Amino acid sequence: MVRTVDDFKASHDPKTIITRLESELEEARRGLGMQAALNAALQIVGIPDREPSPAWLAKPHTDNASPGMPVLFLSDFHWGEVVDSAQIGGVNRYNLRIAQERLRHTVETAIRLVGIIDPKMRYPGIAVPLGGDMISGEIHDELKATNELPTLPTVEDLCDNLEGAFGLLADTFDSVYVPCVTGNHGRNTHKIWAKDRSRTSFDWMLYRMLKRSFRSDKRIVFDIADGPDLLFKVQGRRYLLTHGDMLGKGGDGLIGFLGPVTRGNHRRRTRQSQIDQPYDSMICGHWHSYNHSQDQIVNGSLKGYDEYAFTESFKFEPPQQALWIVHPKIGESFRMPVLCNG
Repeated sequence: MVRTVDDFKASHDPKTIITRLESELEEARRGLGMQAALNAALQIVGIPDREPSPAWLAKPHTDNASPGMPVLFLSDFHWGEVVDSAQIGGVNRYNLRIAQERLRHTVETAIRLVGIIDPKMRYPGIAVPLGGDMISGEIHDELKATNELPTLPTVEDLCDNLEGAFGLLADTFDSVYVPCVTGNHGRNTHKIWAKDRSRTSFDWMLYRMLKRSFRSDKRIVFDIADGPDLLFKVQGRRYLLTHGDMLGKGGDGLIGFLGPVTRGNHRRRTRQSQIDQPYDSMICGHWHSYNHSQDQIVNGSLKGYDEYAFTESFKFEPPQQALWIVHPKIGESFRMPVLCNG
């Protein structure tokens, strides 16, 4: 279609422009109305925005007698997986009953250890990051065939056990902060998604179930990430929580996981500096190998050594979870891995 000079003049006529702008404004208003309705619907089904971190978490504790604030890092439970001791030289076994015993022992031992440091328990609260791979999932055929339960009843069973654990922690410390990220095992997609990573994970479903269970208990605050990483502060120290599956691949028989973890930590530091959101330490799970250094903390696992680790001749490690205390003046003052076996 050929446009004429008259067409050009008509399209630039002030009245025509005003009419067009009014039409666009009305369309925008309708769009905002639809978005408001969608936001309201999301609130109804229980998908609110992230809750702000509680003030007591980041604010330095003023009690000079207090050793600081404990952090108990829980990740890589692989709840529902079965490890056959006969297939790995008898060095470990795992099932739902053992998982339940190890979780209870881990929480009780963590409380006992920080009680040794300060028998008067002068702690302002406790942070309990949940680092993903909380359930075994069904991403491999061998897991589908050998898991003790299908995924949904596994999530329900773990939720019941974590309710008891968080109830005990709240009774002991009065204030509990729970930052959460998803892992790679709990996904319901063939490959892990960059978009909607959290909401395609049964880890996310577990966290939301726990948050609903404690919605009337103001002592416990759940902070559930929408993406792969989550920033939070403990006594002024800045942490970046991530599962660890996106840090990179590789490593060798000498340095193992430290190569990809260190490189991944460096890349995240660069990214966070560029967006003016730096951190002091990265904490991650995924590698099932405990390591606590100055600027990165890698968690062990509740499951422990399994058939895959044995087949690949990975270094043996007992089931353990990371525990440390953050002091507002001297930083991480105590580092105490918790052995999960009673």
